[in-house]
Amino acid sequence: MAAQDTQESNQQASGGGTGRRALLGAAVLGATAGVLGLSGTARAAEARTGGGHGGGLKSLPVPTIIGHRGASGYRPEHTFGSYQLALDLGADVVEAGDLVPTKDGHLVCRHEPEIGGTTDVADHPEFAGRRTTKVLDGVSTTGWFTEDFTLAELKTLRAIERIPANRPHNTLYNGRWEIPTFEEVLKWQDEQTRKRGKQVWIYPETKHPTYFRGLGLGLEERVAKLLHKYGKDKKNSPVILQSFEPTSIQRLNKLVDNPLVVLLSAANTRPWDFVEAGDARTVADLITRAGLREIAGYAQGIGPTLDLVIPKDAAGNLTTPTTLVKDAHAVGLILHPYTMRNENPFLPANFRKGTGADAYGDVFGAYRTYFATGIDGVFTDNADTGLLARADFVNG
Repeated sequence: MAAQDTQESNQQASGGGTGRRALLGAAVLGATAGVLGLSGTARAAEARTGGGHGGGLKSLPVPTIIGHRGASGYRPEHTFGSYQLALDLGADVVEAGDLVPTKDGHLVCRHEPEIGGTTDVADHPEFAGRRTTKVLDGVSTTGWFTEDFTLAELKTLRAIERIPANRPHNTLYNGRWEIPTFEEVLKWQDEQTRKRGKQVWIYPETKHPTYFRGLGLGLEERVAKLLHKYGKDKKNSPVILQSFEPTSIQRLNKLVDNPLVVLLSAANTRPWDFVEAGDARTVADLITRAGLREIAGYAQGIGPTLDLVIPKDAAGNLTTPTTLVKDAHAVGLILHPYTMRNENPFLPANFRKGTGADAYGDVFGAYRTYFATGIDGVFTDNADTGLLARADFVNG
């Protein structure tokens, strides 16, 4: 999923699915327990059970700790090393993965279709001629793109750390893991569920769906086909689907019954499908009460940036929370904002310690502040930190 250190685009429109929203009532109750004044013990019980009822999203603890691209604070993102570690650290859900297509139509897990920054493709002389410049959602981007490689070719590459300046320790694992396919992830999910005796949840994202549809590589039908193949296309299936493009979520709503989440970037941005369709609305329009009601017609949740929950001032300090949590809950939507990271550069200024680019700040203080707004979960690069922060919150 998108991070606050990268530029993301995409969201919106209509559909149907009010019935599926009923699944979320207990999760919303669990997340808002602190606001309602429940005791620490009662809140801890809510957190363990996701509201006290089994099945589907309601079975997840609240606030839900979502391993962002796995355990990307400790391993190169979107690798089985990262996904596996996220489970080992206790993540409730693993974001496996950001889905992009290959030239021959397979879905693979990469943060972006451009793979120069996340694989060793630059070290492969046989692929030097594939380096090119493309316009991706309006942005000129130079590098190597998954849609120019067959799956067999991509499987010869190995993953590397995307932000080595912030995570030099992760470079130790450069070259260790290959690029996973979505089908491999679905098989891995079943294997891990059996081995651990506990249902493993995943949270894949369709990346740049309008761009890929224009190339004849539509994502949603490919996602739905695989989910159907593995029996994971039901309302209680342990697969939550997300996208920055609302029309992608609307399309998925017609193809599968999975829980669906609309991702929301900065308030002044426009989802790329809106740009392509000439829709002038921005994210600010989508988070109005009317906008949220519309989203609730075809999705079960939203994934806003943390800045939409609590804005920052010019100095980067947190200010007063917005009404987004209350407004979203009022129409039955859950909120899974992104992204919590331990390192100083990714924290609000008032929670930083020292000046090191890879030094950890007061991330527990930041978690406490965000959890207090009533969010239902959070994406984090450091699932172990998130779990400790949740324990502090529900027992505090």
